[in-house]
Amino acid sequence: MTSDGVIVGDDGLARCAWGSIPDYLTYHDTEWGVPVHGERALLERITLEAFQSGLSWLTILRKREGFRAAFAGFDPQVVAAYDDADVERLLQDTAIVRNRRKIEAARANARATLALRERGGLDELFWSHSPATHTPPARLADVRATSPESVSLAKELKKAGFAHVGPTTMYAAMQACGVVDDHLRDCHRAAASA
Repeated sequence: MTSDGVIVGDDGLARCAWGSIPDYLTYHDTEWGVPVHGERALLERITLEAFQSGLSWLTILRKREGFRAAFAGFDPQVVAAYDDADVERLLQDTAIVRNRRKIEAARANARATLALRERGGLDELFWSHSPATHTPPARLADVRATSPESVSLAKELKKAGFAHVGPTTMYAAMQACGVVDDHLRDCHRAAASA
């Protein structure tokens, strides 16, 4: 690994050090930082980031298909209709992270997503918080945990009825969804995902 946090893999490509780990490689190279649009896709990313809070992203990545099954492909109409029996059912589902507050937040977020349709939708709200400019970090130490835009997005989502959407969680969602490009400057994916 270089001093800036980049590793050159066996394939000769320079990557963010975290992206060179086998379990992360495909996610790093094909998904993280690629612009994501659409209600379901954004609801999935927001939900997964909320579930990741306090845990390893690897835990969430390995359970992603379980989350997709448990939350009906992140169809907000279906998840918004989940009742307390569904919450109890999901608390027994070993294919996901079984945390009552996070499961209830997923249901609340689906309901809030439906309500946002009257105001332009989740996609419009999420992407309206894109920074005017953003420079990919040069070193791992330069990667931030929040931004003024993630603070603003978190506040606006909470006001709209979302839960488990703090500034750090929303910054992670912004990174994952390509709102900001935080691939390290010398990573082969930097500025390639737009």
